[in-house]
This record gives sequence, structure tokens and C-alpha cells, in this order.
Amino acid sequence: MTDPPPALALRPERPDDRPLMFALFAQSRAAEMALVDWTAAQQQAFLEHQFAAQTEAYRGAYAGGRFDVVELDGLAIGRLYLADLGEELRIVDIALLPMWCGRGIGSALLADVLAEADAAARPVSLHVEHWNPARRLYERLGFVPVSEDSVYVLMRRGQLKTAS
Repeated sequence: MTDPPPALALRPERPDDRPLMFALFAQSRAAEMALVDWTAAQQQAFLEHQFAAQTEAYRGAYAGGRFDVVELDGLAIGRLYLADLGEELRIVDIALLPMWCGRGIGSALLADVLAEADAAARPVSLHVEHWNPARRLYERLGFVPVSEDSVYVLMRRGQLKTAS
């Protein structure tokens, strides 16, 4: 008898998820922290400050957004933040703990978001850093660059509806 496939689920983020959210944020800044000559305490203080700023910015810019925790068989392993921008669905952030990366979980989450958008005939957009290897995945899923700055590329899958 084979085991059933793991159950992937989303649930709204709660205050007690802060340690996980901070760990996800800190991992995203690990390469940057490796380049600075700071003590562990200085790095921690910097990361705490930046995490608080990001959290406030996300909640302010996407007040009606969906801020979900990704669970696998009930274990919290990541986050998926989505915003309804009217004309399009925006993936604000998607992140998994490192031990869960490369297992198809991110692809499954993205497939669900894309299916939701496709059912409503809406495009999906996201920002990704130029250097982020996830950009290749987004391109394989049909996202194309639409604008960029020195840090981020805005990518979109699907087209915005135009008035006829």
C-alpha cells in the first residue's frame, strides 16, 4: 500500500506565524548578509528592522490582499501573498523554507494561482529580482518581462484587457 500524496494547503497568516515569516525573510537576505562585516547581533537587528518595514509595506500597499501560510500535511513551510489589483492578480510574495525548495511545491502553488486567474480571464503579475533563479521558472510558466528597474523585473502572464 502506498502512502497518499502530501496535502498542500493555504491558511491565513496568524500572529504566531511571525517566526516562520521572519525565517523566510532572513533566508532571502542571506547572500547579502554574507557580504557585510557585521556581528551576528548587528545582522539580526538589521534583519528585524527590514522585516518590519517589508511587512508594513505589504500590508499597506495590499490591504485587501491574501496573506497565506503554505502548509504541507499541516506543517507550515512557506508563504504565498496575493493581491487583487482589479485588472490583474499580483503575486506579492512566494517563499518556501529551503528544505522544501526544489520539490515541485512552488510550481504547484503557482499552477493553482494561474488556474484561478485563467478561470477569470485575468493576467497574473509579479516582481522578481534580476538575479533570482526563480525567474527561469516564471518564464517557463509564460511570464514575460514588462518593465524593470535596477533591482526588480515586473513580469506578467496573460494580457490586460483593452477597451474595444
